[in-house]
Amino acid sequence: MQTTDKAPTTGVVYSPEYKKHLTGFGHPESPKRVEAVMAALQAAGLENQLLKIEPRPATEDELLACHTREYLQIVKRDVAALRPTLSTGDTNISERSLEIALLAAGGVLQAVDAVIASKVRNAFCVVRPPGHHATPGVGMGFCLFNNIAIAARYAQRKHKIGKVLIADWDVHHGNGTHDIFYEDGTVFVFNTHQWPWYPGTGRADETGAGKGKGCIMNCPFPARAGRKEILGAFQDKLVPAAKAFKPELVMISAGFDSRKDDPLGHFLLTDDDFADLTGVMLGIAREHAQGRLVSVLEGGYNLTGLGLAAAAHVKKLLSGA
Repeated sequence: MQTTDKAPTTGVVYSPEYKKHLTGFGHPESPKRVEAVMAALQAAGLENQLLKIEPRPATEDELLACHTREYLQIVKRDVAALRPTLSTGDTNISERSLEIALLAAGGVLQAVDAVIASKVRNAFCVVRPPGHHATPGVGMGFCLFNNIAIAARYAQRKHKIGKVLIADWDVHHGNGTHDIFYEDGTVFVFNTHQWPWYPGTGRADETGAGKGKGCIMNCPFPARAGRKEILGAFQDKLVPAAKAFKPELVMISAGFDSRKDDPLGHFLLTDDDFADLTGVMLGIAREHAQGRLVSVLEGGYNLTGLGLAAAAHVKKLLSGA
């Protein structure tokens, strides 16, 4: 990890290795996605303002904080057998997919370390494969391991963080994160998502169970929802929920397929809307979590739109306000 004598800024996790998880010709979750994000950050003059955080592979023990040992063995077998897809669901894989998925999860852990050590104020993780659909025992929806969930648990175990808030603005419900923490109580999971839509989960009446009762908040919206609905939910529902929950670390499942013109969603968010959503999250982090915020790339499949939205997000992260 690079260090700097300057005041803390925004960190970025990226490696060209992320392009080596191959999904096949024409697949929407392609290596071009991370290329598009990094090119947009450079074009916007943002890349040189970011502190580069080098990823590392997550360990098996770190994965097992959120996934079952049986599932990990399935992934190992499927990749070793050169299967084109995971046997558990709709996730294309290739020869190096396990290796790259470990590097994606571990990259987010490096971001957590940097933020908690105050080496950066906040961080954006330009990683793939994405993670929020991966449940404890099932990889699906282009996801192998649940990067953000693994990082939340890592923050608790390594850094003794008590409560973590995860907000997910991807157009698809983050069912994996929802399932992992449904009965937990130490991680608050907030989702805005298109309904009905893949993966068919995330009803508003699903609010957690047991110790997790009240720590799951789903905000499903119909196709063509946009700023009013989604930013409104963040402002009117998440902000007061965060005030009651008092997180010590704030995390974002930053799916930019909720942007207008995405081929896999029908929401109408604009780049300015993503900047304003980011502003809400920065406000929550400042008020409750000493400003500590880690954002993790999830969806976004219109390459031009993905890049522009990610740049708007990072520009706001850099502003800190």
